[in-house]
Amino acid sequence: MNETQSTQLFQPFRFGKYALNNRIVMAPMTRNKSPDGVPGDNVAEYYRSRAAGGVGLIITEGTYIGHPAANGYADVPAFHGEQALAGWKKVVEGVHAAGGRIIPQIWHVGAARSPGIEPDPAVPGFGPMQIDSDGVAVVKAMTKADIEHAVNAYAEAAENAERLGFDGVEIHGAHGYLIDQFLWEGSNQRTDEYGGSLENRCRFALEVVKAVRAKVSADFPVVFRYSQWKLGDYHAKIAHTPQELALILKPLADAGVDFFHASTRKLWQPAFEGSADSLAAWTRKLSGKPVIAVGSVGLEKEFRVGHFTREESPDANIQIDVKQLDDGIEHQLFDLVAVGRALLADPDWANKLKAGRTADLISFDVRALDELIT
Repeated sequence: MNETQSTQLFQPFRFGKYALNNRIVMAPMTRNKSPDGVPGDNVAEYYRSRAAGGVGLIITEGTYIGHPAANGYADVPAFHGEQALAGWKKVVEGVHAAGGRIIPQIWHVGAARSPGIEPDPAVPGFGPMQIDSDGVAVVKAMTKADIEHAVNAYAEAAENAERLGFDGVEIHGAHGYLIDQFLWEGSNQRTDEYGGSLENRCRFALEVVKAVRAKVSADFPVVFRYSQWKLGDYHAKIAHTPQELALILKPLADAGVDFFHASTRKLWQPAFEGSADSLAAWTRKLSGKPVIAVGSVGLEKEFRVGHFTREESPDANIQIDVKQLDDGIEHQLFDLVAVGRALLADPDWANKLKAGRTADLISFDVRALDELIT
C-alpha cells in the first residue's frame, strides 16, 4: 500500500491561532526522565522527533505546577522555576522547528503524593480530605487558602506556557489527581462549598479554569482533560448519566475551556447504558466544544496503568482501523485523536500511517517505557 486510506485523519484543524497539520495528537505520558524537575536535551529531542514524525499536536507529559505538594513522582518535570522553564523553552523551539505544535499538561497530583517525594520530602499530599496512615496525616485537607494557592499556581503555569511560546495549555483534570479528586464523590466528602453536590464538587475545577483563562490570551487554547476512571479504580465515575456529565462540562466550557480531552481506556466503548455513544461523542454533544478522543489507538490491547515486570510486559501489536477513526471525525463524534504507547515505540508512526506504510510500524513493547526512543 503506497498511500493512506484516510480521508479525515490527515486533514488540518484549527487550534487557536494556528492550523494543526493533521488530527493526530501525542497523548501525555509520564516518562520520569527529568532529574530535579528539569527537562534536558534528551527530553527536547524526544518531543522534537515526534513532531518530525508527523504528529499534529503534542501534549507533554504531566508537568507539575508551582505548589509545594504538586509533584508525586521521581524525575518528572516541573513547570516552574528558572531551570525547568528554560528546559521547556528548548522543547518548544525544537518542536516548532520540526513543524509541530505543542502544549504542556499542567498537573497537581493531590492526594496521590506519597511521603518522602521530591522536591521537599517533608511536604504531605494535599487533597479534598485528610487521609491518615498509622495515626499520621499523609494527606492534608485543603483549606480555602490552600485552594487559592493551588488555583494561582495553575494560572501562573498557564501564563508561563504562553510566555515560553507554547501553542496552548492542557489542565490535567483526570485519573484521580487533584482536580479529579474534587470532582469525584468517592474522594470528596467535604461539607463546605467545595463538596457535597455535583455543582459544589465542580467548584475547584471551575476556579482553576477561570484563573487560567484570565492569565492567557483569548486565542490561546485551554484544553481540559478529564476521565471517569481513576488510577486505582477503573469503574469509578464522576458522572453516572449524560445529564450529570452536562452539569460538569457546560460550566467548564462557559468558564473558558476551548477543547475537552476525554480519556477512556477504549476510545469506542459506550459511556452510558442505553447508548452506543462513546465518552468523546457525549462530550462533544454536551459541551459544544471540539474534543480529543483517546484510548488504545494503534494497539490491539487496552492499556493497564502501573509498573510491569518483563513477564507482565504489555507488548501490543499494531492494529489500526483507519476507517473507524475517519468515520468518527466525519460524523462529528470527535475532532482529534490522541495516540499514546504506539508513539513511544515509533516516533515516525504518523508519517508511516499517512504514507500507508503500516507494515513498517514498530509495535509497542515494554522497553519503550524504559527509554526515550528518538
